[in-house]
Amino acid sequence: MTGVRPTVLFVEDDETLREATVQALTLEGFEVSAHADALSALRAVTPAFAGVIVSDIRMPGMDGIAFFDHLRALDPEMQVIFTTAHGDVAMAVEAMKNGAADFFTKPYSVSRLVHAIGRAHDRRALVLENRRLRDALREREHRRIGGSSQTAERLQRLIAEVARADVDLMISGPTGVGKNFVARLVHDLSPRRDRPFVTVDAGVLMHDDANLILFGRDPSVALSRSGLVERAQGGTLVLDEIESIPERAKAQLLSLIDTRRFLAIGAERPRSVDVRIIAISRSAGEGERARPLDPALLHRLGGIAIALPELANRREDIPDLFREFVAAFEAELELETSDLGEAEWRHLLSHDWPGNIRELRTFARNFVTGLTRIAQGSARGAEPQSLREMVARFERAVIEDALRDAKGQVDEVQQRLSLPRKTLYDRLTKYGLRAKDYRR
Repeated sequence: MTGVRPTVLFVEDDETLREATVQALTLEGFEVSAHADALSALRAVTPAFAGVIVSDIRMPGMDGIAFFDHLRALDPEMQVIFTTAHGDVAMAVEAMKNGAADFFTKPYSVSRLVHAIGRAHDRRALVLENRRLRDALREREHRRIGGSSQTAERLQRLIAEVARADVDLMISGPTGVGKNFVARLVHDLSPRRDRPFVTVDAGVLMHDDANLILFGRDPSVALSRSGLVERAQGGTLVLDEIESIPERAKAQLLSLIDTRRFLAIGAERPRSVDVRIIAISRSAGEGERARPLDPALLHRLGGIAIALPELANRREDIPDLFREFVAAFEAELELETSDLGEAEWRHLLSHDWPGNIRELRTFARNFVTGLTRIAQGSARGAEPQSLREMVARFERAVIEDALRDAKGQVDEVQQRLSLPRKTLYDRLTKYGLRAKDYRR
């Protein structure tokens, strides 16, 4: 059973048994809501109910099976445990086949019931947490990660999985790929989401008293202060640019990672802290040199890692990302924009984006505010051609690939491209393509 105090909704029409069971469960640390009939209990349950329902089967008015049907209509994964007399065992077994968590024959052992409630509560907590994560991913991941490519989808799945696992993490990638966004997203999707999120800029530690900033000064000495590690208690501690951690702080940082204990300046004894550590490392992009990461830190923090790719390696996401940024800036600045011009589209699709997502975001903001005006042909490596010409070249290439893969079989090409037959033949004529040239 988890450390959360579970809620139990207990339904029993026998007053003596109801009061005795409520008292026993309360003594075991449960929050118990008691009801004499199923109808009043049903009024107390919503689809978001996080507890466990323990109900008799034989009751006046609505019986336990009808009650169970109503609960399943609210949420098919509601956790329900039945108590029953010997003559109702067959009904209880049938209810379990339909999704009930467990059943107990009267008189039942309170200790066994307590264990069953604990197991059911853990299952319910997992169900609700998974739903929350899915909802959060729908609301946040696409906005923050952006794109619908296979690379983006893999990142989204990995972030969701890592967020659930309360372990230390290394996030790496070149400048501007969104490492800090991902760190925040992992925190927001984790069980620590309501606890502190504290970022340590290791680059600043190079010029200041690193141990004081990280670990603080003990209250027993003058000018005491809490450090960033202590302020992150219960939450997430982010070590940004981990390769810049100064040598004078490295030994105690390694000890913190290993033991979750630290020694404040002036303290006689180390203190314990409950934090998740996320390290952010800047790997080298094209034309850059990466600073080496201390092997001891890499060994401890690099077991679980998220490597974010350069934007140039996920070009198919650029249009989606750009549109998301434009929509966000239009809402923020209360501005409306027209579509991109030809030169802007050429820049968007052909530029290498060395500044990655950060550069694209700046480009989108400048576009919304009217600052982006690109001269024709100025995009790097772009030939002077209209957007219509670019689309035509792309369309022809897609049809040629389909013809090649289908060995010139027009029916298969039509199915692959989801095109009406007449439209496909029109495109073949337009681009001077002949299906028989691809038959082998």
